[in-house]
Amino acid sequence: MALVTTTEMFKKAYEGGYAIGAFNVNNMEIVQAITEAAGELNSPIILQVSAGARKYANHTYLVKLVEAALIENPNIPIALHLDHGADFEICKSCIDGGFTSVMIDGSHFPFEENIEVTKKVVEYAHAHGVVVEAELGRLAGIEDDVKVSAEDSSYTQPDEVEEFVSRTGVDSLAIAIGTSHGAFKFKPGTKPQLRFDILHEIEKRIPGFPIVLHGASSVPQEYVKIINANGGALKDAIGVPEDQLREAARSAVCKINIDSDLRLGLTAGIRETLFRDPSIFDPRDYLKVGRANVKAVVAHKIKDVLGSEGKA
Repeated sequence: MALVTTTEMFKKAYEGGYAIGAFNVNNMEIVQAITEAAGELNSPIILQVSAGARKYANHTYLVKLVEAALIENPNIPIALHLDHGADFEICKSCIDGGFTSVMIDGSHFPFEENIEVTKKVVEYAHAHGVVVEAELGRLAGIEDDVKVSAEDSSYTQPDEVEEFVSRTGVDSLAIAIGTSHGAFKFKPGTKPQLRFDILHEIEKRIPGFPIVLHGASSVPQEYVKIINANGGALKDAIGVPEDQLREAARSAVCKINIDSDLRLGLTAGIRETLFRDPSIFDPRDYLKVGRANVKAVVAHKIKDVLGSEGKA
């Protein structure tokens, strides 16, 4: 099976009341873990690449790793997506380089400028058979090159979405309803609550249109504890409650982005292994433990949060 776009994935997800997991990839072990879990659970997936991942691993290496995963998992739909494309040139490079989906993030621009840059990417992408995700509203937090303070974050305004979607021709829309990037999303002792009122108002204004949630890691506390017990210092790392993500997946949210949870699982496995036996120096010995953790995270998300098990 070749790489696919997200069009059919999102149509089925919207109608079926589930979401597709968009998992960030940075190296071979993470690609293996995600696709093995999805293959065993017969779930469609999106493998997404950030600007930081392209700098770290190189565009070509990442594409070839995903192509290898397709060979190993020929029966599940896999889309290759650019996460947080900063400008037209980056999106064009990924479109020309084999990606089937790109995100143009113009959320830091004024409304009209966001429309202008998004429309330019959409026109080029659609001419090459690639789909486009855009963003309205700004999430707080840090993810690679994306750094937004709490003061500069803003919820998506429902009264803007119809005009934005109509004028840009975009295929899906990332919105800000209270999620945030990174592992430190909420203050300890607070009860995180997504703005479902905003989500449902947007759902009414653009019925049937696929919505995306960024910054949706839940920060598994078992991995935080393992990391901290083995030399780490992740104080007060708190994520999005999974029951709220499942509720979102039952509505218009068709794509849920997950990155920090994978990093936590990988790091916990590596730290625990090296702390337990300081004589280990073979990367295979500690990376295989981290890879198993990432696979477990992805399997849990597919079965218990996204609801995409058996939907391939």
